[in-house]
Amino acid sequence: MARHFGILVPSTNTTCEIEFCRLAPELQVHTGRLGKDGNTPFCPSLEADVAYQAKLLGHARVEVIALAQTSASLFADDYDAVTVKRMTEASGVPSLTSAQAIGRALRALAASRIALATPYAPDVIERAKRYYDSKYGIAVVAAESLGATDSYAIGKMDAGLAQAAFARIDRPDIDALVVPGGNFPTLDWIEPWERQFNKPVLTTNQAALWAVLQAMRIDTPLPGWGRLLSRMPACRGDG
Repeated sequence: MARHFGILVPSTNTTCEIEFCRLAPELQVHTGRLGKDGNTPFCPSLEADVAYQAKLLGHARVEVIALAQTSASLFADDYDAVTVKRMTEASGVPSLTSAQAIGRALRALAASRIALATPYAPDVIERAKRYYDSKYGIAVVAAESLGATDSYAIGKMDAGLAQAAFARIDRPDIDALVVPGGNFPTLDWIEPWERQFNKPVLTTNQAALWAVLQAMRIDTPLPGWGRLLSRMPACRGDG
């Protein structure tokens, strides 16, 4: 019997559906698209869209919904709490954000010092540092912006840019490498990066998938997309 989950994505995202739809037929994804609540490249989505699209995913009887927009969680301290409540009330099912998924995944891997290579602008990276430190006790000890100007540019970026960035900023005291950005196509690069740098690599879509499976109580390994999904470590709680 197929299991169903939902993903909410910004309307400009052209990557999430491609990466999530590569799952086996027994695990089916259903998506809703969200308009932008502002004029900056990484601003949150419209609250009304989040509620409405979550409600429609609830009609599909999904088991859990994830918002795949990591940058949105960085703009307000209570964004996750408010938005998860909104999604759950509208859909009637458990919900989470991809920023939460990354934090939970890092805890599951016992990673407390990380490096970021991300399309985000430097000011968004600073917000990410505060977010993961304050909510998860995780230190971002190195980071590099890949210089995307908007969401469309992220969807067309070469994942090799993140690889080159990690080669510049990685060091022995870093526990894990993180590539935030749901529109950044990186899924096939995770395992090669882990072999090269000999440490876990987390991406937005990979971590969101892991968190969704945790919520669905599915612990069957998914090899090929990094240690997180091939080992399926148990969630150790939230921030």
